Amino acid sequence: MQKFEVIQSKILKADDLHHMLAYWRFKGMKIVFTNGCFDILHAGHVEYLAKAASEGNVLIIGLNTDASVRRIKGHHRPINDENARALIMASLNFVNAVVLFDEDTPYELIKLIQPDILIKGSDYKPEDIVGYDILKAKGGEIKTIELVPGYSTTAIEQKIFKNLSENC
Repeated sequence: MQKFEVIQSKILKADDLHHMLAYWRFKGMKIVFTNGCFDILHAGHVEYLAKAASEGNVLIIGLNTDASVRRIKGHHRPINDENARALIMASLNFVNAVVLFDEDTPYELIKLIQPDILIKGSDYKPEDIVGYDILKAKGGEIKTIELVPGYSTTAIEQKIFKNLSENC
């Protein structure tokens, strides 16, 4: 399989996830789940995702669809479409699967995956994280990871707009 095909093979539909989940569970692997828009991949995202991946053997990313991002972030987002964002996320060597979800939250996806560990940024209280109830009921763990100061897609977007307005 060519490298690009390997990357593409990590982008799964929720319906196709069952086979991989069964395999990973059979192998006794610890499944970690996180989610987000990941519109413009930056150093903060990479550090966060690498730390999340270090918590288990398999990292699954729930990725908001374009429609979901627009509902959450506004009509000007996403900057990169869902196919581009999924491809970029899947290209990270520590990411095992990327699954798009169209809802405003990944609750149904978390219910499907039943991860061992659910991870979000430290700007969330564990009990406020979507899926907290699912993980608690199954004896899973909810963890938060410190965000990298100075990095955010919104800050990058504002810097681009500022530079454009200054140079026009």
